[in-house]
Amino acid sequence: MKSIKYIKKSFLLATALTSSSAMANNFPYTFFETRIGTSPGTYGVQVNQQFTENSHLIAKVDTKFSGDWDVSGGIGFNGPVNEFADIYGQLLLHNVKNKSSDKFGDEMLTEVNFGFRVWLMQQIEVGAQYGQLFNSNVHKDIGGLHFRFHSTEQLSVGTEAKFGGVYGGQMILTARFTF
Repeated sequence: MKSIKYIKKSFLLATALTSSSAMANNFPYTFFETRIGTSPGTYGVQVNQQFTENSHLIAKVDTKFSGDWDVSGGIGFNGPVNEFADIYGQLLLHNVKNKSSDKFGDEMLTEVNFGFRVWLMQQIEVGAQYGQLFNSNVHKDIGGLHFRFHSTEQLSVGTEAKFGGVYGGQMILTARFTF
């Protein structure tokens, strides 16, 4: 009986915190992004394609150009919380190769994450993300904080502080092109 009350209260709270289904997302989820990371120096690209109002596909590649890579892809959800904020989450599968390997990827990892994005001002977005990167031998907490300036509707530039992940903690500069 208590579990039914808990479910009802959770549903009412979630309904109160989220907007109506008629409200559109506050941020674009169809984009091409290039990025450069520091310590270690990495280069990466990402493509997101929204295929329903509240879901998107993700494909990413990051490398140090020293015979290594982190290739990942998967599916994500997204939706508005109110008129200034969105929540999102992703389920990704990673193929990771380090420079000592001659194989196609040394290990496969699964990533589950969630985050939020908020309009701080008209053209300034801030957000955070937290998740887990794991397989049977690896279990890492991952996350990050980001700041993005939207100069136009098609172009935004940003910086991100990441912790955990395949390449460890990094500062990353990004350029994102919305299409």
